[in-house]
Order: sequence, then C-alpha cells, then structure tokens
Amino acid sequence: MAMPSRETAWQECINPDCRAQFECARALFKCPQCGDLLDIRYDWDRIARPSRLSAFADRWARRDQPLDFSGVWRFRELLDFCPDACKVTLGEGQTLLERNDRLASQLGIKPGRLFLQYEGLNPSGSFKDNGMTAAFSHACMVGARSSACASTGNTSASMSLYAHACGLKCTVFIGSGRIAFGKLSQAMDYGGHTIQIRGDFDDCMRQVQAVCAREGIYLVNSLNPFRLEGQKTIMYRVLEGLGWEVPDWIIVPGGNLGNSSAFGKAFAELRRVGLIDRVPRLAVVNATGANTLTQLFNERGLRWNDGRVDQAVIDAYYDDLTQRGFSPHTCASAIEISRPVNLKKCLRALDICNGVVLAVRDEEILDAKAQIGATGLGCEPASAATIAGLKHLLADGVVGRDERVVCVLTGHPLKDPNVTVEYHRDRKGAFSNPPVEVPNDLEQIIRHL
Repeated sequence: MAMPSRETAWQECINPDCRAQFECARALFKCPQCGDLLDIRYDWDRIARPSRLSAFADRWARRDQPLDFSGVWRFRELLDFCPDACKVTLGEGQTLLERNDRLASQLGIKPGRLFLQYEGLNPSGSFKDNGMTAAFSHACMVGARSSACASTGNTSASMSLYAHACGLKCTVFIGSGRIAFGKLSQAMDYGGHTIQIRGDFDDCMRQVQAVCAREGIYLVNSLNPFRLEGQKTIMYRVLEGLGWEVPDWIIVPGGNLGNSSAFGKAFAELRRVGLIDRVPRLAVVNATGANTLTQLFNERGLRWNDGRVDQAVIDAYYDDLTQRGFSPHTCASAIEISRPVNLKKCLRALDICNGVVLAVRDEEILDAKAQIGATGLGCEPASAATIAGLKHLLADGVVGRDERVVCVLTGHPLKDPNVTVEYHRDRKGAFSNPPVEVPNDLEQIIRHL
C-alpha cells in the first residue's frame, strides 16, 4: 500500500479558528501555529473500505497474517495514515467482550444487558497497546530513533514493550512514589530507562513535552494524535462483540481522557461513512481525588461549543490548583491526573455522544473491583471506576436497567496487586475476601473449609 497523501490523511488542528493542516509524515503532537491539539483527518471519499462493518471480521480467518491477526490493524482502512510496511504489531487487540449476567443481577440490570470490554488481554496487559501499535507505526514512518512518555504505569509498560520491538530507545518519566510497581516492573523488564521526578504525573507530563521538543524525541503520551487512532479500535471490537449493533451506553474511566476522546472520534467517523446509524451515549467516570473533568463539566459548565472551548475557564481552574498546591490522590493510579491533556477532545466526545461525567470515591472503586473479580474478570482499580459509576447512574435513573451497557475494563488485575491484597487482607470493604489462618491440624483445616 502506498503511503496516503496529504489529501487522504493529514493532521489538523482542532481549533476552529486555526485548522492548520500538516502532513502525517511529521511528528508534531501539538499545532505549531496555535499550540492546540491535533487530529488525524481522512478524505473518506478517497479511502477504499468495506461497505459493512462485518467484513472486517473476515480477516480473522487469516490469522497467519500479522496485520489481520491484530485487533487494531485488521480495521486498518479506518486508520489509514501509514503504509503497511511501517505498521508495527505484537498481536494486540485479542480482547474479550464478556456478557456478565451475575454482576448485572447484583446491580439490578436485566440479563443480557451488561458487557465488560476486557483490555487486560493485550500483550502488556492494558488498553495502551491499542494506541502504542499505532504510535510506533507512525514513529517508524517518520524515522524516530528514541521515544519517551510520562506515566502512572500502563503507558510506561506498553511503550517499553513496543519500543523494544521496534529497536527504539525509550525513557519513562514517573513521579516520586506515584506509580504502581506491578506496571513499573514491566517497563524495567522491557528495557525502559526510568527517570523519577520529584512531583506528580502532571509535573512529569510537562517535563516530558519539554524534553521531547528540545531533543527531538518521539512522544508517545496520548497527546500524540496517532496513538488515539489506535484506541478507536477498542470500540470497533465492542461493536464486533455485539454482532455489529450499537450499545446504548459506553462507560469508561477518566484519567488523561485519551480513551473517551478516541471513542467519540470513532463513532463520529463510523456515522460519517455510513457504517452505523446512531452513536451510543458516553459516561466518563473519574475518582473524586482526581476529578478535574467532573468539576469543569458539571460545576463550571465547560462544553465543546463547536470547538470554541472557553480556555479562560480551564486556566482559572488550573491556576487555582497551582495556588492550592493541589496534587491528585486516588487508589486508581491510572487515573490520578488533574490536568488531562485530552480535555478538549473529551469535551468533543461528550458532545458527539450526549455524554455525562461523574466522580466516585476510592471506597466505591475498591468495592466494585472486588465485585468484578468475584463475577468474572479481575481488573486494575481504574477499570472498576466504571462499575462504581454505573451504580450511581442506575440509582439516578440516568441509565435504564434494560439498556445495553458496555463498561471498559482497561487493565489486568496484576497491574496493581498491592491494592487488591490490602483490600481483602485488611477487610477494607463489604466484598473483602481475607485469607483464614488455621493451626497445622487436619481437623481444624477441615472445620474452616
């Protein structure tokens, strides 16, 4: 496949007063003219693609072909920004959409209406691999030699894995004591060079951007628009798991807001090209200890406004965080972020999908995590924010008990095993399942069975 021309795929500033366009062969990550976020845009009239979504499933029969085996690249016509020769794959996207009637029953949802999209089956154990395969494909296309990211854990693991596969150097920026070691251990094992900064994720995010800009290093955080192209495919696989029918709700954790941004873009594009006739509603769930989106969207009325987002509202909120010396804190380390880089794109997704935003307490996240684990699939704490949030949405009547709901579980339970062990061992919630210590005696052991 020849590399798409600028007229077929290009980068475009999301600012409606700028709309500057740039070739995909450039590594930019922010608009050089106005500093706003960039999108990957396509001339859909010139891109050959299947006329029905179900045609993408035919590629499953060619599992000996790496791009067809990939749960990202078998949808490649819907993210056609680089030639096949540059595409990197480690078999990402072999994920599961689990119908979970046991959990549905506990929540008062009708059978066959609750589904868990489990991204923990990816090579590095989280959804990040969907984006990294796309980002590193672009990195190879532009001839990058070194990569870097700021991370609370999953990004570092995924970047280090894909960088190793591509032969690129990689550097991880983490905040002091602000990372789950189950995730950091992966980055170290995959050869990532780790720099620990005295600060939180937001400090690391600011520094890694400055370093990459000065040294010409390829940035793989979700500020990178090519990474979000890969994350769109999570929704394609959800549709596939539902027989190509659109659910009523998608519920996703907050954090840096890359997933929610990618999902909104995916549904807008699918509707634009006539592959779906409606979009689902979207719920973004934050932790109360890192609830920037909740505050801005629910309390200060910040909206997409056709791309003219009120930057003064954002600046005032961030200035207040700085003056108070605020640093986010939550057991869900993956969403422990107070200045999400994809805020504006998430606002667009909420506009596209008539979305809602809410925040849940850590105690609710931990209880939901235990419930999920006991009824099917274990997950990292941030994933469980979806079920914790769903409980509120059901109680408030926002989500109907007969509506079809998909909750995205972003990562594997072993990403943060300490949280799990402490919850059960220390009896921290209603669903704790602590071990029982008994004497080394047969009768005593049998008595405790």
